[in-house]
Amino acid sequence: MPAGLFSALIIALLALLGIGARYYDHGDLNAIHGLFSLFFSTNLLICYWEACLYLRRDYIETRAAYWRERRRTGRTPAVEFLTTRVPLRRILSPTVWADAWATYSMVDESYADRRTFGFTVDIANGFFTPVPTLVLYAAFTFGFMPAVVAGILAAMLFWQWTYVSSLYWVSFFVAGRQALITKGEFLVYVGAPNAFWVLCPAFGLYVSVRLILDGNYSVLGF
Repeated sequence: MPAGLFSALIIALLALLGIGARYYDHGDLNAIHGLFSLFFSTNLLICYWEACLYLRRDYIETRAAYWRERRRTGRTPAVEFLTTRVPLRRILSPTVWADAWATYSMVDESYADRRTFGFTVDIANGFFTPVPTLVLYAAFTFGFMPAVVAGILAAMLFWQWTYVSSLYWVSFFVAGRQALITKGEFLVYVGAPNAFWVLCPAFGLYVSVRLILDGNYSVLGF
């Protein structure tokens, strides 16, 4: 199965599980809940990738050189990786998914250098946010904890996502990395993904405040 297709299916499956669970429990659908089902599901997959970033850091540094040579032949490493077929027996191999970072290092060399800000914050997200992400996903779906508690936890998580993603943009420009890639590459690999990671959590801060001030889950439709 192509690596990109598998990733998309995992995100879709995780998001649909939450949306379906809400419909089963509450008998309705909600756009805000659907948005955060997608966001939380995406973060869970990325957390696995970020764990692979740490576990295969030596391999990524070596592999980056391979993809750099491939790029010189006119190939697009990210596209080549995402369309590569991965045997099902290796579908969860950290070595396979380490290539996601090796190819991204063609856009931002930080991910082939463990001394950088980008490397550090991503492995921190990978190891420390999966559990609170799952807790919030369940709370947003079932409302199983007091809304004020969910709001406080959500505010902490959404703030760090907004702040760190914004700071990553700043570090990218301060380092002058935008001058090393095309405008199209910046838009596809840096601009659009990080915009989602800034704007969605920023909206999440609004939802968090509503949960705290309202003392209920009315902002999520129940």
